[in-house]
Amino acid sequence: MAGGRAGTIWFGGGGAFEYHKDPDKTAASRDPRGWSTLGDVGYLDGDGYLYLTDRKHFMIISGGVNIYPQEAENVLITHPKVVDVAVFGVPNEEFGEEVKAVVQPRDMADAGPALERELMEFCRKELSHVKCPRSVDFEAELPRHPTGKLYKRLLKDRYWAKG
Repeated sequence: MAGGRAGTIWFGGGGAFEYHKDPDKTAASRDPRGWSTLGDVGYLDGDGYLYLTDRKHFMIISGGVNIYPQEAENVLITHPKVVDVAVFGVPNEEFGEEVKAVVQPRDMADAGPALERELMEFCRKELSHVKCPRSVDFEAELPRHPTGKLYKRLLKDRYWAKG
């Protein structure tokens, strides 16, 4: 793969692993040469350093464009009114999916249409509009595991149940 272009990361060597009670997922994580993947996506820079960009199963496909939510999350979390953020795909009749952000604002009193517009404009200054949220919802706190891991699936499932 050309340097700077994102793709699935495959690795060789090391011990074999299996997904617990999921032989299909285990089989999909291996190729005929014995290489394996954990579903991470990344790219090599010009010096050969590997950068992880996201997980393949988080990828949003909108109108045939592959969008990695981590890119928008990395931008939005730098906004001074944002404490936490989750970006994921939600149903869209025309494009299949569209980019949605759920933000934990520093102050819930700021939550509303004005902050939504501000965050979308903030994102568009750094990323292509295709990679930026088409809408932003606000929550007082995003669901996290005690270890700090974001339960993005809990958020995403709410929107797919509606769609």
